[in-house]
Amino acid sequence: MQQEFNYQIEKEMLDSLIKNPKEFEHKHHSDVAKILKEIYHNEGKDVYISYLRKIPEEYLGEVLLELPEYIKDEALEELSVEKLADVVDELDSDDAADLVQDIAELDSQKEQEILSSLDEEDAKDIKHLQGYSEDEAGSIMQTELFSAKLDEKIGESIERLKELKEDGLDNLNSVFLTDEFGLLIGYMPLEDVITFDFNKTYREHLKKQYKQVRFLSSTSSLDEVVNYFEDYDLMVLPIVDSQGHLIGRITSDDIYDIIEERATEQIYKMAGVHEESEEERDVKLITKNRAIWLLINLFTAIAASLVIGLFDQTIQAYVALAVLMPIVASMGGNAGTQTLTVMVRQLALEEINWSEAKQAIGREVLVSLLNGLIFAVVMGLVALVWFGNYKLGIVIGLAMVINLLFAGFFGAMIPLALKKIGIDPAVASSVLLTTVTDIVGFFAFLGLAKVILIGN
Repeated sequence: MQQEFNYQIEKEMLDSLIKNPKEFEHKHHSDVAKILKEIYHNEGKDVYISYLRKIPEEYLGEVLLELPEYIKDEALEELSVEKLADVVDELDSDDAADLVQDIAELDSQKEQEILSSLDEEDAKDIKHLQGYSEDEAGSIMQTELFSAKLDEKIGESIERLKELKEDGLDNLNSVFLTDEFGLLIGYMPLEDVITFDFNKTYREHLKKQYKQVRFLSSTSSLDEVVNYFEDYDLMVLPIVDSQGHLIGRITSDDIYDIIEERATEQIYKMAGVHEESEEERDVKLITKNRAIWLLINLFTAIAASLVIGLFDQTIQAYVALAVLMPIVASMGGNAGTQTLTVMVRQLALEEINWSEAKQAIGREVLVSLLNGLIFAVVMGLVALVWFGNYKLGIVIGLAMVINLLFAGFFGAMIPLALKKIGIDPAVASSVLLTTVTDIVGFFAFLGLAKVILIGN
């Protein structure tokens, strides 16, 4: 009842905003997107679309970009070319390019009609940004920025800044300085600029207040961009072309989105789940993609079962082995997953490379060996107390050490090896590791049991 009541309050709030459009300035677009998502799920597509049509164009673009893909796509299909053209026109260049690209993937004809409806300069900027590949800095670059020539008076640039703010330029904390040819020279924080004599030029203050500027090319990889923001705690990063001309900037909000997307992607990959199909909510597509992964796991499970089949007589002789056997495999799998998760994360964040592999593998093997010894003693005592057979305790203890040792080694080695040969470690590592820990665990446990308990 409380959830339904809250939904009604949120819906009434959105109704109030629509009646007083200026109030949208005081409501964050992500909050509006959450309400629209609830409307979609509670009242259906038609009501959801009707609300979208009533939201003013200057706010609707950012709202659309916050919606889940499967809901946003329906909106882009239903909204008219005229409405979408007005929406795109109100967005910053990077967001406009993203939204137009989303439209292009659904209906290329609609994309062309929207671009032809835009101002020629805006359409040119969008096409230019679309020309970059997804892993290049230019693909998330914003062309709107605040810059000044070295010989421009500070007061004049501040007047320009006021106009830029009125036009919607935000996320400003510095001015980028260029020479007469547009080459990036440096930057100054706005908090310093406002303390200067407005009748003097930037050049006159440059020696005292000069800040070394960090920048990247529009063709730099997104990995480089993310690393720059993380390493230097940046709020904004200027982007230059191949000749060094200032052509855009990347702000920290875009980097947060990239980091979140990559984290989500890694989680999906580790589980063998296809991100796009999950977002689309297509049951057939989701089933197909998950089934492929499950089929691979089925073959690995069969391989482990074949190992168990080799020792069927040993298991028949000692029924206790069937009780304890899953423990060895489970402990090896969990230990290996711990190592695997750490290694995949470090590789994804480029915190480790092949030259450091030997040290990393050695560390993980040592940790696994120590844990193996600890839990060998624990399980040895448990087996002794449980079944009253010290030999059974020795068997499971030795098997535990062997399996955890292999789990540590392969948990570190598999992702490093896959990365070396160009395969994404997040995709294939878990299947290979599970196969190793199951087969080694069962073979070690049952093999030792056959030798120690039966004696042949």
